[in-house]
Amino acid sequence: MGRPHLPMRPAWLRRSCAAPWPCQPARLALTIEFEGHSVALAFYLASSMYEAMDDTLRLGGLPDPAALHARFLGWTTRSRRAPPTA
Repeated sequence: MGRPHLPMRPAWLRRSCAAPWPCQPARLALTIEFEGHSVALAFYLASSMYEAMDDTLRLGGLPDPAALHARFLGWTTRSRRAPPTA
């Protein structure tokens, strides 16, 4: 089994390759882990997003809420949308 795709805090980068977390492999793992529990996944990711905002502030940076929302939560709403009908 591969290494877990966990964030390295306070930078919120993937431990194994320094990609922004949640990276694509982490998104897949989270989708599998939370299968059938999309609301719980959204709560987990929203909590992580706010922790990332706090960490950014503690590091002296200014978080970009729109970018963080897209990174942490935006991909979940795309995956829950119904496919367009013809």
